[in-house]
Amino acid sequence: MSDPLAAEFSARAAAAPRRAIRVAIVVVVAVMIAATLALWAWLGPAVFYEVIVAGIAGCF
Repeated sequence: MSDPLAAEFSARAAAAPRRAIRVAIVVVVAVMIAATLALWAWLGPAVFYEVIVAGIAGCF
């Protein structure tokens, strides 16, 4: 006989790391968007665009 309570607990325990990863991804994306908007507000759209283009060009 299988214990349904134990199976439910096991399923929740297995889902916890996946949920933590999802939360971490959402937080990272939100921080990146906030940083982008802050830099755009601080540097202005034209200067910010030039910084991004120079950064991309520096990668190649």
